[in-house]
Order: sequence, then C-alpha cells, then structure tokens
Amino acid sequence: MLSGSGKSRKPKRIVVMVYVVRCPLGGMAWHYLQYAMGLKRLGHEVLVYEDSEDYACCYDPSRHVTDTDTVYGLKFARDVYQKTGLGDNWAYYDAHTNRWHGERAADAIDFCAGADMLINISGSNPIRPWLQSIPQRVFIDTDPVFEQVRQLTVPERYNRAKAHNVFFTFGENVRSSRGSVPDDGWPWKPTRQPIVLDTWPVLPLPDANRFTTVMQWDSYPAREYEGKKYGLKAQSFDPYFELPALCSGAQLELALGSPDAPRDRLIELGWRLSDPLAATLDPWSYQSFIQHSLGEFSVAKHGYVVAHTGWFSERSACYLASGRPVVVQDTGFSGHMPTGRGLLSFTTPAQAAACISSVIADPQDHSAAAREIAEQYFDSDVVLGKLLDEMETK
Repeated sequence: MLSGSGKSRKPKRIVVMVYVVRCPLGGMAWHYLQYAMGLKRLGHEVLVYEDSEDYACCYDPSRHVTDTDTVYGLKFARDVYQKTGLGDNWAYYDAHTNRWHGERAADAIDFCAGADMLINISGSNPIRPWLQSIPQRVFIDTDPVFEQVRQLTVPERYNRAKAHNVFFTFGENVRSSRGSVPDDGWPWKPTRQPIVLDTWPVLPLPDANRFTTVMQWDSYPAREYEGKKYGLKAQSFDPYFELPALCSGAQLELALGSPDAPRDRLIELGWRLSDPLAATLDPWSYQSFIQHSLGEFSVAKHGYVVAHTGWFSERSACYLASGRPVVVQDTGFSGHMPTGRGLLSFTTPAQAAACISSVIADPQDHSAAAREIAEQYFDSDVVLGKLLDEMETK
C-alpha cells in the first residue's frame, strides 16, 4: 500500500503540467486536475501549466477537429479552473503564436525560475528552456508498457523523458518480477492516480442495474517489441462480446469512442451504447455519468494485461470514490489492492459475469467497500504524500 506524510513537508513551488486546453473533456480533465488540487490541499504553491506543443494537437469537440485553434479549449479550461479553485493558478503557452494565456500568464516564467519541482503527467508537455533549471523534474507514466516501448523505439519520446530526472509509473509491476514490461533504462517507481475525495460525494445508488464505462476502442496503433504484441481494448474485448447474455438482469453500457468500433455487432449482442461526448462534455457531466451508474464494467488494454503491468485506471478510481463498485479486467493490480468487495477483478467472461452478479446481489455492501478502497488507496493526501516523500529521499 502507498502511504505518505506530505502534509508535514515544507511547502514547495510546484509546476503541474497538464493536458486540459488541448483535450477539453471531462474525464481527462479530472485526471490532471486532481494532481493540482491535491498538491494545493497539501499546502504547496501550484502553477497549473500547459504547452501547445509545436504541432497541431488542440481538440475541439464542438467542431470535431484537431488543429491549433485554442478558443474552445481556453474557454473550457478557464471555466474548469475557476470551478475547482484553480482559477488564479494557471497559464497556457501557445507556441504557435508565442503568446501566454491564463491568470498567471504574466509571471509564469518567473514562477518556473523559482520552482522546486515540475510534475509532467503522462509526459504530456515539452520541457521548454524556462523549465530546464527546475531541480526536480518528474515524469509520470500513466500508460505502462506502451510508454516503455515508445522509449525504446521512438527517439523523440526518449529525448523528452531524458529532460526529466525522476520517474514514476502507474504500472506498479513495471520493475517487479510480477510483470514483463521491457526495460527502457529509466528508474521507474510505482504511483497511482490521486483522488481528491471531497470532490466525489457518494450519492444514493440508482434503481437500475446499470454498469457503465467510458472507453476508446483503439486510441492509437498497437505496439510490438521483440516479437511481442501489445494491443488495445479492441484486442481485449474479443472474448467479452457475448457477456450481456451471461448477465441476466444487468444493463451493460459503453460510452464508446473510436470510429472503427463494431457498434452494430455490440448492439446486436445486447450492449447499450451511449455518446462519449455527452458523458465527457465537462468534468460534471462525467461525474454525473458515473454517479448514475450502479458500477463500472471495463476491460483493460491488451498490453496492460499481457505485460501484467499492475496498471489501474484513473477512471475506475473515480468510480470507487463515488461509491460505485468496479468490475475490471485484472492487469496485476490485484497484487496491490484487495479485491472481491467494491473492487472485483476478472480474467475470463465467466468470472466477469459472476462479479456483476455479486454486485447486483448486495449493491450497498459493494458501494461501501468501493469508497473504503478509494479512501485507503487513492486519497490524494496519501498518494501525493508518498510521491513527495519519495522525492525527499532522492
């Protein structure tokens, strides 16, 4: 179990590097926001920082395009930061126009010059010259095995990682004999998604036995390294197409992205499909989608499973915090957290169906256990306290 004592540490100036303007979607925003919110709760001075990159990567869901236009993303970010108590703490650098935006635009570079640490979540931002002198530069890998294969095969990705000097990963088995992740040479240490529990209230359970998730069928190409293939959810899902037939009384719903997803086949086999943009339009629609579910059902990326990475989803952590039990494919996380109540892992369709039946049989017990797991294993005070403690001992 991760544990930490971050509240007792001397306050730091921390640059939290995010991906909110460029990907203005609710679930993605929560992933990054909870780092900044959690560190601020621990008494640290935080700059929420984002960079445009040097290529077109700003997604606008209102136009369904990705380009360099920041109008939608900046409006989304400004609103989200204001509502989460970060309205005075953010800056966005647009390399395409050489302009800064946000409440800290005027002094962002000065803040970076005096910062103690930067935390580059998912390695989602380049390390510009004004960031290079920050003493502790943390890379957090949230995509284990895929990230390590990129480090070994994509020089640009390796060079980005090389600009950091501390390495954490959501793959808790990455440097363990339990996993089989290729060694890219970086000294990865385990961490997991922080959840600011106060922002995830436990509401009464819904009447319907509705299990949901938000997923991409194929968000990027599968990877291959030294003859071993690491696929995406499209590859993991194949044995589970007929799961609805095994789950009498349950509604299985996917807020499903990706144009290549086999929607007609899924509907024919009993899956319910919903619009992923409606569910993820902003952080509160995403939260409502979770709260109106009895629980989550989801497969994991094939690569996470075959490499036994120990990865656990930041989305599933939000379900747990909401008191919504989670039925998810085991990636090796069961070696680090208790399963069976609130968090239920499976490796076969029959096991998945049994887990769903267990939740339906006693939803209140599983709901209480889900929140308890979130409090014990994902509380931002604990997760970020542990991360900061690791930094102190470096």
